[in-house]
Amino acid sequence: MKTKYINLSILLGAMHLFAGCSDSFVNVEPKGTALEENYYRNAEEAFNGVIAAYDPLGWTNGFVVKTGCLNAASDDFFAGGGGPTDINAMQVWDDYSLDPVTGPQGEFWNRNYSGIFRSNILIQKLPEIDMSQAVKDRYMGEVLFLRAYYYFDMVRLFERFPLITAPIPTSDIFEVESSDRTAVFELIEEDLAASIELLPSTISGMEEAGRATRGAALALLGKVYLQQDKFGPAATELAKVNGTPGGANDFGYDLVDNYADLFSLDNEFNAESIFEISHNSTSQGNWGCIACTEGNPMSIMVAPRGYVINDPSQAPTFVSGWSFNTVTQSLVDAFVQGGTYDPRYATTITNIDSLEQLGIVSYTHAHENTGYFLAKFAGKEEEKTADGTVPFEINFGTNEYEIRLADTYLLEAEALVRGGGNVARAQLLLDAVRARVGLTPVPATFENIVAERRLELAGEGHRWFDLVRWGMAADKLGPRGYEDGKHDALPIPQSELDFSGTKLEQDPAY
Repeated sequence: MKTKYINLSILLGAMHLFAGCSDSFVNVEPKGTALEENYYRNAEEAFNGVIAAYDPLGWTNGFVVKTGCLNAASDDFFAGGGGPTDINAMQVWDDYSLDPVTGPQGEFWNRNYSGIFRSNILIQKLPEIDMSQAVKDRYMGEVLFLRAYYYFDMVRLFERFPLITAPIPTSDIFEVESSDRTAVFELIEEDLAASIELLPSTISGMEEAGRATRGAALALLGKVYLQQDKFGPAATELAKVNGTPGGANDFGYDLVDNYADLFSLDNEFNAESIFEISHNSTSQGNWGCIACTEGNPMSIMVAPRGYVINDPSQAPTFVSGWSFNTVTQSLVDAFVQGGTYDPRYATTITNIDSLEQLGIVSYTHAHENTGYFLAKFAGKEEEKTADGTVPFEINFGTNEYEIRLADTYLLEAEALVRGGGNVARAQLLLDAVRARVGLTPVPATFENIVAERRLELAGEGHRWFDLVRWGMAADKLGPRGYEDGKHDALPIPQSELDFSGTKLEQDPAY
């Protein structure tokens, strides 16, 4: 066997291990195992395969949460936590001391290749299944979208990795080589173009919430083009999603009136959500099987450590958490312009230090403490007791936005400005994002769009990708240890290279 990562994914494909998968996109239950040759006989089994392909989206094994790790790698947050080795995968990306052995790369590699292999199985099997052609087309659209999503993650996180488009026999596993990045982008674009033709424009109710739609595929294709500086095609695809800035579009998307409502458990899968990763508090994950949870540990991770409420009438109702993703002074300062706080500040950041000084709360000053915490995702007491699930720490139901409308507005505005497109439309897009929170217009320049993305999307895992894409990472992250030409990508996990005969070769920067 080659590695625990790629071969785990092959095993999941070959035996179709559905642990953590079900017929619900919100509440996930184990389904057991079935040998591949005896599976995919009908529509129900095909649907189970689709669920299996979605499942890695929400993986949070070992608390190596994608959003939290990306935050820690950016200039907006530190790793934080209880000490300099607490969730070490985050710590070493925070200070750029990561190496092929230590870092988050193993979990990201595992997550994405598990999704890729599960998608490949369905792409191969679906044409032969006796079922409704309309349903078959939709399922094919979904797994093509998912394969493109996972590969887009890989191409942004790694310099070298294999492009695998079909299930691999174990006899061929050592023949896998790193692929040309151009070929990877071509496959992503082809998969998304095909999925756009197959996916529905809308989904029906909460029972389908979290499934891919045509709008999500168009938005992802726009992001893929922008990643390659293909500004015209990016603007074209994103415009199909965005429609009239601040008005109608073909998919019913709309900016949520109240910015704070975006991060309310009562408002998940709202009109602004284009593609959202679902978590729930009903999977019964436990300390003996943290990987079994479908909850979102970010809620406990970013809440202040040792938090005690002394004055309930004035204190936020945060749970006592673990103090990860402490907020940098740089981000706090960005929210203050001319002595006035941006309206999104109170939703995004909470200043626990100032509350402690007033005697309203007390808390433990943990690693990389700044006194500022990520309020968007910090768990609340009322959320943990909603259904009595224990241990509550790993069973919060807080969802994550992969793509939302304000994001695509700003991406289209960027593509238009950088590509010499319709600057008047870019202005309308930027104005709409700012008007939602009561801010007056500023000129639609690249600099202003960069600043707006930072504030609008703070803490949602976009900043590091943006800095690398803009060529700004060395300037912003150099003081943290970032080296240009090396830290714009993660190394191949060493465990992928430790087997005799492998043709994979490490990124030379590592």
